[in-house]
Amino acid sequence: ECLIDVLNRINLDELSYELRDKANNETSKQRKTEALKRLQVVESFREANKNRENRPEWMIMKVIPVIPPELRPLVPLDGGRFATSDLNDLYRRVIIRNNRLKRLLEIKAPEVILRNEKRMLQESVDSLFDNTRKSSAVKTDANRPLKSLSDSLKGKQGRFRQNLLGKRVDYSARSVIVVGPELKLYECGLPKNMAAELYKPFIIRKLIERGIVKTVKSAKKIIDKREPVVWDILENVLKGHPVLLNRAPTLHRLGIQAFQPKLIEGKAIQLHPLSCTAFNADFDGDQMAVHLPLGPEAILEAQLLMLASHNILNPANGSPITVPSQDMVLGLYYMTKARKSTENYKLKGEGLIFYSYDEVNIAFNEGIIDLNAIVKIRTKDFDDNGVLVNKIIETTVGRILFNQHVPEKAGFINEVLTKKSLRGIIGKILESTSVPETAEFLDKIKEMGFSFAFKGGLSFSLGDIIIPNEKNDLISEANDQVDNIIGNYNMGLITNNERYNQVIDIWTSTNAKLTELAMKRISDDQQGFNSVYMMLDSGARGSKEQIRQLTGMRGLMAKPKKSNAGGGEIIENPILSNFKEGLSILEYFISTHGARKGLADTALKTADAGYLTRRLHDVAQDVIVNEVDCGTLRGLTISALKKNEEVVESLSDRIEGRVALNDIVDPINGETIVAAGEEITNSDALKIESSLIESVEVRSALTCESKKGICAKCYGRNLANGNMVQMGESVGVIAAQSIGEPGTQLTLRTFHVGGIAGNISEENKILAKFDGVAEIDDLKTVDSKDQDGIDVKIVISRTSEIKLIEAKTGITLSNNIIPYGSYIYVENGQKIKKNDIVCKWDPYNGVIISEHTGVIEYENIEQGVTYQVEIDEQTGFQEKVISETRNKKLIPTLIIKDKKGGTLQSYNLPVGAHLIVNDGDNISKGTILVKIPRKSAKSGDITGGLPRVTELFEARNPSNPAVVSEIDGVVSFGKIKRGNREIIIESKEGTIKKYLVKLSNQILVQENDFVKAGMPLSDGAITPNDILSIKGPAAVQQYLVNEVQEVYRLQGVKINDKHFEVVVRQMMRKVKVDDSGDTSFLEGQLVHKSDFIEVNDSLFGKKVVVDAGDSEDIKTGQIITARQLRDENSILKREDQSLVQSRDAVTATATPILQGITRSSLQTKSFISAASFQETTKVLNESAVAGKIDFLEGLKENVIVGHKIPAGTGNRSFNDLIVGYKDEFEALINEKSFVTNKDE
Repeated sequence: ECLIDVLNRINLDELSYELRDKANNETSKQRKTEALKRLQVVESFREANKNRENRPEWMIMKVIPVIPPELRPLVPLDGGRFATSDLNDLYRRVIIRNNRLKRLLEIKAPEVILRNEKRMLQESVDSLFDNTRKSSAVKTDANRPLKSLSDSLKGKQGRFRQNLLGKRVDYSARSVIVVGPELKLYECGLPKNMAAELYKPFIIRKLIERGIVKTVKSAKKIIDKREPVVWDILENVLKGHPVLLNRAPTLHRLGIQAFQPKLIEGKAIQLHPLSCTAFNADFDGDQMAVHLPLGPEAILEAQLLMLASHNILNPANGSPITVPSQDMVLGLYYMTKARKSTENYKLKGEGLIFYSYDEVNIAFNEGIIDLNAIVKIRTKDFDDNGVLVNKIIETTVGRILFNQHVPEKAGFINEVLTKKSLRGIIGKILESTSVPETAEFLDKIKEMGFSFAFKGGLSFSLGDIIIPNEKNDLISEANDQVDNIIGNYNMGLITNNERYNQVIDIWTSTNAKLTELAMKRISDDQQGFNSVYMMLDSGARGSKEQIRQLTGMRGLMAKPKKSNAGGGEIIENPILSNFKEGLSILEYFISTHGARKGLADTALKTADAGYLTRRLHDVAQDVIVNEVDCGTLRGLTISALKKNEEVVESLSDRIEGRVALNDIVDPINGETIVAAGEEITNSDALKIESSLIESVEVRSALTCESKKGICAKCYGRNLANGNMVQMGESVGVIAAQSIGEPGTQLTLRTFHVGGIAGNISEENKILAKFDGVAEIDDLKTVDSKDQDGIDVKIVISRTSEIKLIEAKTGITLSNNIIPYGSYIYVENGQKIKKNDIVCKWDPYNGVIISEHTGVIEYENIEQGVTYQVEIDEQTGFQEKVISETRNKKLIPTLIIKDKKGGTLQSYNLPVGAHLIVNDGDNISKGTILVKIPRKSAKSGDITGGLPRVTELFEARNPSNPAVVSEIDGVVSFGKIKRGNREIIIESKEGTIKKYLVKLSNQILVQENDFVKAGMPLSDGAITPNDILSIKGPAAVQQYLVNEVQEVYRLQGVKINDKHFEVVVRQMMRKVKVDDSGDTSFLEGQLVHKSDFIEVNDSLFGKKVVVDAGDSEDIKTGQIITARQLRDENSILKREDQSLVQSRDAVTATATPILQGITRSSLQTKSFISAASFQETTKVLNESAVAGKIDFLEGLKENVIVGHKIPAGTGNRSFNDLIVGYKDEFEALINEKSFVTNKDE
């Protein structure tokens, strides 16, 4: 009661001003945050009052509503007892206590008893609403907490996700699928009984129309008896009425497609073999569900948009997804492969010349020519200018048979068909012809593939698995090298870690050599007609890895370890046998280990990937194409992606299908290739690629300025059909699906190779990739001798770069960073040939090298304190290894002194460093003082991948972040503070920034190095937030896109950049208010970018009243327009009263922030969507206080309230369209003009 009174008296506006003042002027941090917190609640009430009244005292309920009994049922159990919903219990307790309180009040009980009873009543009400908040939750007899009201909303089983977002469908069926090789691409086989049941209402209607039965009931009887007349009618009903097939899990939009049903006997659904890839289906017992679209609109959509023959392209990357696989590829590969006659294998009809396809057909059918014989034929093909002309082509019989079915516009395809080349060919045919023609072509090659796989009779015997003769020599050679290394180790020349890394390296390279040999041996066998090789080469089945295990050796295995990001350790004894020879008991034992790990991982990771997909959907679901052009002037600069000078993704691949920001002009002849605002087509992209243009500015989702959703120009081409994206396309969902779908695939891919270590041999040198002239920046070297006593130069600078420059043109061909501690073999300005060694280094150890000649002195290097002596068990050799100390003041340092005892240089030693020199040693410059072992070789696989993707999308800071410089400047080292080394950077202008780096981290810069802003000073991953604050939003967006792409690229998964851009854009849609100015924002509040700009724009030209003078309407602190001020002041002037004093309104300032996808989706404008995602109760509470309104802009909100989604054909801009005939329209117009004429 008293609380209601208190809340009643609150004047929100006054409280708001008071708290604002307090927040701005408060000195103590705690009181300031308290004021800001209260202010937030007050502000949300004030916000709410703009829309409709919302008083604080309404937040207290005087009457508790009871939910309807159907939602809290009482179920009689057998045995006369009743099972009841938990809510009934909770309500019962409230009622009992309330009545008891009433009675106590009536008999005027003492205050103590009343107080206790009131407290109990309040407690029971609390537990009714939320039973999980309290420590003492109300329990049942079975000691299970009761489910309260808020529990029934939460979680996967709660109201939101179970009932509102997931619904059950009628008119559906499910059954096992089998292959239907004779189907057309748009057909599927539907079992008769299933069809009769699905189409029942339609059949009933037809039966009554034809007068066969009078009533619905008798019609049902006829259908249930399956009388012959039913099938006749069913055939008619099926025409033009497609069904939808769906295979769970539906990971992307191709998981549901429409097919025209064909009635078949039996009980299994027949599926077209080419649509398996899209469904990710196989025929080992998969089941699929059939749904029936009922309304005319639904049927139309299914036929026009969802028909399987219209979905040839994969929306993730725009390449064809209906590509022949397995048997079909094998057949096509076999028929298009060429073979020459040899002594013991004669081919018929070699070298014949034919004038047409028909002639070849006759000859082949008569058995005069063999399928693989090389012949000539006169046919149409493109000449050099791309015109179709007749020419004579040397080709094989199989290719001629294949080309009969290729549309003429595609020319003559004269190559061996593999899965890879087929994908390109189908893409090309789709571009040059139409969708129906391509679908027809696909069906043709499906038939050919199956028939030739069958006729070729490809199968393999053990004899086809050929073990290279050199295997034993290679293995014994490797064993010798390993013995040699172990010898070095026993003599104490190398550390245990080095030994391990070197052994692993030897086996990795031996394995690679052996694989090469095995592949060469098997591909030369029978002119490449070895069955195993054909299966591999065509891409039908198997991989290089698997063949290596069959014919070479199984190689190194990974030690299974809990899945952390790093991949497992590697067992250093490799498995020398292959599967053909058979494994020994020990080898078998090691390999089982890996195989089991693979299976266990798979199960765990599928869940992770699914959860990632769900979060992506939630964050991106309201990105819909809402306008054609947002008119932005910003864009991204895109160039070819290179990694170590190798082009990972070419420029043409990256810009194709985007919209040019400015005119793209050829620098040589000045002609415009693409005008600004035009789409860059495939041919344009190739033109740009072949010109000298290095980078292109294009429109991008990251820079789109649409208020809601995104605009078509910034998005570019819709990859699913190759045209510009249409209005209303829900690109956010497509993006989420494209990223999430391979995520699941990747996780499912670990178990095939059974834990073989796929580690990458360490690199240890830089080779020149081109001929050119070397140009080296800031290089410092010292002269020294290497192990063999040859003079070498050792690099001691950390930021040296070597550029290769073409002598004539001066174009930079490549540039590499030269690692510290490497031996360099070239000089500035020297001419270099391709594959010359530029520099090489020790791949296993980082080193610290002396730059002076002098005497070593240890400082703070004390045994048992700052270093431990590690004795190697096998060799008895002692090593000094720096260890972490409790005493942070002791910093282990090596000092080099000259003869007089003056200090020449000192080196701080990081933890884990191995000392090579002893106290008092005389050394010359270039001596290695310390070795820092690099982490032992890890094998990279997507296990590291999925967590990495999550880490990036959630914008988490990595566990060991790098310290990053914020300015350009020169490095100097400061003091050591609390176990941290201070690094000082001074810019040319004299700005000084200080950074603390943990001593346990390796510092990457040296004194007097010049660093650029954004360069890491210590090792570790750079955090996205650092990039944001130093280099700005554009840089961090590109960083995120590229980093995530990198993970997928490792797996060989192609996803177009624009999908990542859409998601990253959603992560950057909020700004954080730094200074609120005169706006209603709070300091530190997160605001939507568009809202922020809108509010600031609304303040433009307005005034803030400083002193209201004698005015009656205007109060101090009010924001008014200049005009109101003028009017008011002129009135006051007339009456000689003191005028209103004002100043210009100050706008708010804010910084962009990066939010992880979970946080971002909880902060959508729509509270319905946020509530259905996570933290349901919290979201609903806050929304109630703020009196939020949901405008139902996203997809999810609309699904929950049961509206059509505002995307695609449901896009709100289509709502007012009326579809009708042209003459009706003209009649309407005439009527209208007639009426208006009359009015005149």
